[in-house]
Formats: sequence, structure tokens, C-alpha cells
Amino acid sequence: MKKVITYGTFDLLHKGHVRLLKRAKELGDDLTVCLSTDEFNAEKGKKAYTSFEDRKYVLEAIRYVDRVIPENGWDQKIKDVVDNKIDVFVMGDDWNGKFDFLKDYCEVVYLPRTEGISTTKIKKDLGIKDSEDWKA
Repeated sequence: MKKVITYGTFDLLHKGHVRLLKRAKELGDDLTVCLSTDEFNAEKGKKAYTSFEDRKYVLEAIRYVDRVIPENGWDQKIKDVVDNKIDVFVMGDDWNGKFDFLKDYCEVVYLPRTEGISTTKIKKDLGIKDSEDWKA
């Protein structure tokens, strides 16, 4: 069985997210999604509109996803890959080169983003300037 892993916040789930998950799943038999926790997002200076538990619930309902585990920090990727016997690490190509250090442990693939859609674009289109606007 070929195991694949990807990471993200997956807030304001959209077509680009689903396409990434579908293409990641096509690279193997089993897809694990490491979902950024609310605490880790705060460390990164981000705030998701929906809670970790709600984002996890939605991801688990997507047919391409076999399991969702928490992402608690930047440094857990090597441990996740080794502990879960991962064959392929997948990220969007906006992260191109940033995770090449994992090539010692598994194949690293950067997939092209879906044109015309992103969480940043959705927030901009809705007039949301930063995380503070979520409190309104």
C-alpha cells in the first residue's frame, strides 16, 4: 500500500482544496491529512473561520481522505512521515522547495494550484482584511 500525506489549514473549503486532495489521493492508496490546529494557526499569525474540530469533520467527509491528524507545529513533519510509513509527501506548488528536506524520507511532490481560487482570494472578495474581521 502506498501512503500519501499532505498538510494545511483547509479553512473556507473550496474547489482548490478538494482538487488538491483528489490529486494527492491519486498518487497512492491511503491519504493522511495533517490539519493545522487552532493553536498552531495562532503561532503562524493566522485564524481560521471554523474551528479545528469543524474543519476536521468536513475533511473526514471527503471521499479522498482516509484520516485526519492534528498538525501542532512546523517540526513534526519528519516524525509524521516516519511514524506513518509515508511514501509520498504532497503540497501545493506555492510551497515549492520548502519541504525538500523530506526527500531523505519519502518522495516529495508539489502540485499546481487551482487557478482563480484560494482562501486568500475568498477573504479579499468578502472584504476581510485580517483575522480580527472574523470577530464581527
